[in-house]
Amino acid sequence: MKFLDFKEPLNFMRFKSPAIILSLLLVLGSLFSIFTKGINFGLDFTGGIVVEAGFEQQADLPKIRTALAADGFPDAIVQYFGTSTEVMIRIAPRADVDQAVVGEQIIKSIQKVEKGEVTKRRVEQVSASVGDELKDDGMLALLASFIGIMMYVAFRFEWRYSVGAVLALIHDVIVTMGMFSITGMEFDLTVLAALLALVGYSINDTIVVFDRIREMFRKLREATVEETVNDAITSTLSRTTITSGTTALSLVALFYLGGPLLHGFAAALLFGIAIGTYSSIYVASSIAVLLGASREDLLPEVIEKEGENTPSL
Repeated sequence: MKFLDFKEPLNFMRFKSPAIILSLLLVLGSLFSIFTKGINFGLDFTGGIVVEAGFEQQADLPKIRTALAADGFPDAIVQYFGTSTEVMIRIAPRADVDQAVVGEQIIKSIQKVEKGEVTKRRVEQVSASVGDELKDDGMLALLASFIGIMMYVAFRFEWRYSVGAVLALIHDVIVTMGMFSITGMEFDLTVLAALLALVGYSINDTIVVFDRIREMFRKLREATVEETVNDAITSTLSRTTITSGTTALSLVALFYLGGPLLHGFAAALLFGIAIGTYSSIYVASSIAVLLGASREDLLPEVIEKEGENTPSL
């Protein structure tokens, strides 16, 4: 028994033009926010001061964050480093401040809330140039994934479907980045990893729909292209909804139980999966249809053998 079992195919393609307009507005709005308001990049990209500290027993991260915030370090990122007795603290770059002095201040703040001895392992300044390099590498990784996906989809299906799939992915990434720009949430390496994961998740949904479209082209010989696409999307809707729903449940748990360090990662994937589900249904298929996708694009050409239709004597 299917989770969503419809007697008749839903007419998704009736809304293809409004869906494309909505997507264009979302992309333009996101780009406007990104270029005017900007993105709140984390210390991974902006650089800063890194302090590593050792503890005699398991460190209490919430208490450490509270103590640092009270002593003038509200932006400090505190996380375990290897084991629960090793902690790494990262703070934003501060002009005209000696990193050794900052390191001593942080250790003194931690000692106020920790019973055992706290040892300073390392204090290091991370330059902004490293962050710029990470940005460039991240953008190159996204670009390489788009090119690879376009080549794969063009080879497996046809160029119209390839364009639809890649434009849907670009739509998902830009709108998700726009969400971070509008809300001011911190964009760090975990969010970049979430975007790369989102690309893989979204293209998987799109490939499932395209595969079903090809299958329906073989079964529904008399149906129009839009009727075939509607039938294909309707038949995969149950699978898409269940997959997105179960993934979302895991991400909600990760958001609330995974700690502040994973908030950005979970938020990016939660929002991205919702947008990706929408784009795999409307954007990718709609663009392929608008570009003139037809039955002949996906079905092999039938070559008539010589003399096959010649009547026998």
